[in-house]
Amino acid sequence: MVDTGGVHLLIARNPDPDSRLPYLLRIPLGDGMVFRTSGTWPRTNALYCHPVPTGEWPARPEIVEQVPVRSCARRGAAIDLVLDRSRENRSQLVFTTARGRDAVFWQSARTRKQARPNVRTPTARAAGITEVEIVVDAYEQYPYRFTSQQVRTVRRALPCGDYGLVVDGRLVAAVERKSLPDLVASLTGGRLRYALADLAALPRAAVVVEDRYSQIFTLDHVRPAAVVDGLAELQVRWPSVPIVYAETRPLAEEWTYRYLAATQIWAAAEEATVARIGPQVSDLDRAPNAPTPSTAEVRAWAREHGIAVADRGRLRPEVLDAWRAAHRTA
Repeated sequence: MVDTGGVHLLIARNPDPDSRLPYLLRIPLGDGMVFRTSGTWPRTNALYCHPVPTGEWPARPEIVEQVPVRSCARRGAAIDLVLDRSRENRSQLVFTTARGRDAVFWQSARTRKQARPNVRTPTARAAGITEVEIVVDAYEQYPYRFTSQQVRTVRRALPCGDYGLVVDGRLVAAVERKSLPDLVASLTGGRLRYALADLAALPRAAVVVEDRYSQIFTLDHVRPAAVVDGLAELQVRWPSVPIVYAETRPLAEEWTYRYLAATQIWAAAEEATVARIGPQVSDLDRAPNAPTPSTAEVRAWAREHGIAVADRGRLRPEVLDAWRAAHRTA
């Protein structure tokens, strides 16, 4: 946080006649930051800002607006501004990328809401991966289908979680899906504690909730304070297993896909790092063996690859060995 006593947000006219951005914005962060911008406040749309050296601020600026600043703080990739006035007092400068280039946008809560009044999940591949194979727990009822994404699903009994990622024959990640009623019931019944303990044993794991965090406070059959206190305690005890509130089932499905795809990229990078640096302790060392396939899955694979297999009964050992060899190579 910056000491903002006696400092102001300054907006002046841009003296450069060839610039398409007619204003200069100066904020009191550090020694001061200066941006070229297209307006004096993000009232209807987020304003594009182009950062420039502080020396570009004129010696005798034509001030358009000068407002006292109550706070100016950088939080991650954004700068939060709170002005000392009753209206239009809160805004953000967000550092991001647009079309592959660095960009800064000045936005308020109003313009941010108007920018995306409705949400549509993207169809672009996660991290550019052609296809992600996601293991769906055999006991998962009404599972995600990932129909709008580049995903191939297989059904197997997972030791924990509802959706898993297998890399090189090891289960490296899992996601536990929860509706809000299921989350509350498993918390108050004590099952959620054991579920998080199992998930924490994996290299990467998370719980995704198909509802908003705020909906906990609308519950009438259980004290909301007891629920949020219990969830906070579990997060402190197992910080490596985040609980993510995805608002809706489609968004929870989208988040699960992106999370497991990102884990696949991480696992490949982790393996490459170990190969470069040499033997060392890695999170991947904690990954258990992949869950064994069901008989139906192996039987279908064998027929697809021209291996004779009976319609019923136990599979021959050579069929199982062939399946393991093929998937170990893959």
